[in-house]
Amino acid sequence: MFNRCSRRDGAGGVRSMKERILVTGGAGYIGSHTVRMMHDRGCPLVVLDNMVYGHREALLSEKIPLYVGELSDEKLVDEIFSQYRITAVMHFAAYTLVGESIEQPGKYYRNNTAAPLVVLEAMRQHGCEKFIFSSTCAIYGNPEYIPLDENHPQNPVNPYGKSKMMLERILQDYEEACGIRSVNLRYFNACGASLDGKLGEDHTPETHLIPRVLMSLTGEIEKITVFGTDYDTPDGTCIRDYIHVIDLARAHVNALDYLESGGHSVSCNLGTGEGVSVMEIIQRAERVTGRKVPLEYGERRAGDPPILVAAPQRAKDLLDWEAEYRDVAVAIETAWRWVEGPQKGRFER
Repeated sequence: MFNRCSRRDGAGGVRSMKERILVTGGAGYIGSHTVRMMHDRGCPLVVLDNMVYGHREALLSEKIPLYVGELSDEKLVDEIFSQYRITAVMHFAAYTLVGESIEQPGKYYRNNTAAPLVVLEAMRQHGCEKFIFSSTCAIYGNPEYIPLDENHPQNPVNPYGKSKMMLERILQDYEEACGIRSVNLRYFNACGASLDGKLGEDHTPETHLIPRVLMSLTGEIEKITVFGTDYDTPDGTCIRDYIHVIDLARAHVNALDYLESGGHSVSCNLGTGEGVSVMEIIQRAERVTGRKVPLEYGERRAGDPPILVAAPQRAKDLLDWEAEYRDVAVAIETAWRWVEGPQKGRFER
């Protein structure tokens, strides 16, 4: 399935148009890990990324065509679909900063909700019928029960989560209108880096807990603030479900297999099904690195639920997927390897 680079025309000849899978946002954190995994398996790819959060170096191979531009650029998107026979789209391209989405909602609705319509229209026009969506557990909002399954009510509390929820509903309409089947992969807390230290998390600004903890250990930031120590949890700090980026990449590969084999549209949570608190992350980082994390304690942040943990059974049942790197210490070890490696946790600027 991953080696189909051309197809026969009606007369029995080979068409010059090569089949590719389009990966939007493929030079970003999760996208680049997925691109690497698929490329290593011989899957023909083409990447579209605006490079706001992506890095050319993250693709690791010059053999992967890279188009730098916006999803909303109809001419560019049509050029890609005209140059290649796109057989599926993996959609990672999105803005993801919750706080920024509250301050600049228009930015998030334009990029996360409106811009993908250009890709969906190109899919409709060119006969591409498989779409894998990098969604989020933020579409659920404040949990009514734990663990969260896919039937949990959707009541996102910020424009980021709302923008993702809207695209999921748009995908339903496109399936009814033109047969585009989709898999919505609702991530919990992505973390970690590649096992060889060549790929990792490089965001500016960096808002995620594990990389910020490691940044405090290298002196890149002064200290870590623990927001709230009085939650109804064993140690008083928030609990989250941390899922290794390699497991997320593998889920996308499995989702493609699922759609290729005729699977129907579905939404699946991606998590370990186990929660880890903020203080546990800090303690494990100290054990992994042998260093003391500089801490300060602050008030709760508005909108932070005490616990967010996935119920990932549907992904196991339908996608034959479950988390392999279940111990968050592995995520911290791989992230530390990336931080301590030759690139010091940063791609070239």
